[in-house]
Amino acid sequence: MKFGIGQSVTRTEDIRFVTGRGRYTDDRHFEGEVHATFARSPHAHARINAIDVSAAAAAPGVVAVLTQADVEAFGAGPMPCLAPVKNRDGSATRLSPKPLLAKDKVTFAGEAVAMVIAETYAQAKDAAELVEIDYDVLDACGTLEAAPDGPQIWEGAPGNLAFDWAHGDEAAVDAAFARAAHRATVTVVQNRVAPTTMETRAAIGLYDRAADCFTLYSASQGAGMLRDRIVGILGIEREKLHVITGDVGGGFGMKMFVYPEQPLMLIAARKTGRPVRWSAERMEGFLSDGHGRDTITRADLALDEDGRILAMRISGRADMGGYLSQFAPFVPTLAGGRIFGGLYKVPALFANVKGYFTNSAPVDAYRGAGRPEAAYLVERLMDEAARVSGIDRAELRRRNLPGPSELPYRNWYGQSFDSGDFPHMLDEGLKRADVAGFAARRKQSEARGKRRGLGIAYYVEITAAVGSEPARVVFTENGGVELYVGTQSNGQGHETAFAQVVAERLGVPFDSITVKQGDTEWVNGGGTGGSRSLNMSGGALQVTSDEVIRKGKVAAGQVMQAGGGAVEFDIVEGTGRFRVSGTDRSMTVTELAIALKRETLPGFETGLDSDGVFNGQAPTFPNGCHVCEVEVDPETGVVDVVSYSVLDDFGRIINPMLVKGQVHGGIAQGLGQALLEHCIYDAETGQLMTASFTDYAMPRADNLPEIRFAYEEYPCKTNPMGAKGCGEAGTVGAMPALIGAVADAVGVPHIDMPATPEKVWRALKSAA
Repeated sequence: MKFGIGQSVTRTEDIRFVTGRGRYTDDRHFEGEVHATFARSPHAHARINAIDVSAAAAAPGVVAVLTQADVEAFGAGPMPCLAPVKNRDGSATRLSPKPLLAKDKVTFAGEAVAMVIAETYAQAKDAAELVEIDYDVLDACGTLEAAPDGPQIWEGAPGNLAFDWAHGDEAAVDAAFARAAHRATVTVVQNRVAPTTMETRAAIGLYDRAADCFTLYSASQGAGMLRDRIVGILGIEREKLHVITGDVGGGFGMKMFVYPEQPLMLIAARKTGRPVRWSAERMEGFLSDGHGRDTITRADLALDEDGRILAMRISGRADMGGYLSQFAPFVPTLAGGRIFGGLYKVPALFANVKGYFTNSAPVDAYRGAGRPEAAYLVERLMDEAARVSGIDRAELRRRNLPGPSELPYRNWYGQSFDSGDFPHMLDEGLKRADVAGFAARRKQSEARGKRRGLGIAYYVEITAAVGSEPARVVFTENGGVELYVGTQSNGQGHETAFAQVVAERLGVPFDSITVKQGDTEWVNGGGTGGSRSLNMSGGALQVTSDEVIRKGKVAAGQVMQAGGGAVEFDIVEGTGRFRVSGTDRSMTVTELAIALKRETLPGFETGLDSDGVFNGQAPTFPNGCHVCEVEVDPETGVVDVVSYSVLDDFGRIINPMLVKGQVHGGIAQGLGQALLEHCIYDAETGQLMTASFTDYAMPRADNLPEIRFAYEEYPCKTNPMGAKGCGEAGTVGAMPALIGAVADAVGVPHIDMPATPEKVWRALKSAA
């Protein structure tokens, strides 16, 4: 089928994007709208003694100035932490509810203290500088390293400890280490990164006084998810809030969450009686977006004399920032912890992760959310284990991967790896990358005065393919098909992929299909995150399509006067057709849908329009082999990525072109973190030193190599599509492959991210 599953169909949504017809939040305008901006704290840690907004309120064009007192007068509550974890002793996480606007204290530089609303953005900006805030500046603790002994940020959190999570069999691990023939240890840093989406965060709030209802326009990763969290903060009924998300210029996990600015636009809209809009400046984004990563972790591995793993021990520290964001405790613990150990056969594992408050922006999910951290840790540990045992890096991995006959293989946490051929994927990935010819290429590089290094990684990812997800299929009178889903595209190509799924299932023309998303008056689902969209919304569309076929058989029997005879459904040459068995009477799905729109049959008042819900039973496990080669200039420390090859198992592939794009984008983000990106806070002042693109280095085209991408399909057995999800996998595998290559080129066991030229140059001098 030309536009069906497995075909590289070009993205239909790109037409509006490349012609400038995309409609992002900031493209919407309303009569009488006003502009909001914020007075943000210049201090990372301070008590607020008093706030004087009188001068700002009297400034030209100012409509209103709001503080936390106005928020509380509205009846709104604080920002919640939605995913606390239990401490190892069974006690609860030390929570830190975040007020929408700071009232008694601030805990990071850039925290909003007052909101200024004016006729123009320039007037709001000018007036915000007139807000007078009397601060009692406190000593700050700006980094994870400083947290345990730094100034205490929250009462009841001595040593700034937010949680102390542990899982696994500690006694079994200790016993295994006691009898180990080889032991390997690494300590790795996951550098803090800023999401830096193309479209900054934005929100527009409207209030209908007559109906006492709100409307919010905002970039998000799921309108229904956003609405349900905001109504909880505002203390209003779900029916009172309509949320609309249009086109979204990148999310990467950061736009999954509620931010204070979103409910504040609604509070301001009710107070002023006018639409209120805000778009973050780039520096605001650096200061107040949810950051990613920022962990320091030690891992130990015990092996027998043949290099087979006996046990793994993990001890980590994670920076939470000034408040616990919505999913913050989950990310360094259970999100990646469930696949600590990777795909390798690890009989016993014990993990302990401590989360700390610091005077920095809150940290939360960023592309992969815990899984890149886990894969990076395990793959760097496997390289070190190869070094100390004297076993080849690839061979050590091969010996510890379960083979097809061992599947389903249940890992230490109880996750079941249900499908794949991991040893084959490793060997084929190495073959495609021509690892056998690396020695010759290294000599060629040396002849040019360069140091060449090889890095390999066999990663596994765990997707969020659990829970339920709804969908709706609606037929229009002109033969169109509308698909309503509760996930949200942030640039992944959902509109194309979902249309392919339904075109294949129903045999309707691909170009007749329109995907509808991002409106709480349509379908409300769990949003996009954790590589769940294809599994969950795709599964829901399959369920809904099957309901269309079921209804269609009954309706077609009446329309074609089958007289009680059986009606069959087949797809012939790409067209879905209902046929009365044993006759030549037939009609297409589209013809039947139009007929039912024009003349209603009893029992078919909504025609073939159908709803369905897919219930995900288990996560899926994308996996694959990344191989990277770099050249290092020993005079400058500059790293040039000269070769990159990846072989992935994403289960059943819907659109190879979309998958390739997702992998390329994921590798770019992994490369950015591995070689360039780093959010740096001053340890003593808590000031962000990298609050603009002048200081925060993003990867550019000349940093990226040509990426050789290939895939093999091993459909998973936990969902009917057999798909495993691909959105985050490129990032998961890229960081360990890149750093493995740099360390190999430099001649050291490990080098921490980001491997900047200065850091590499110093490592070269130390190695020499």
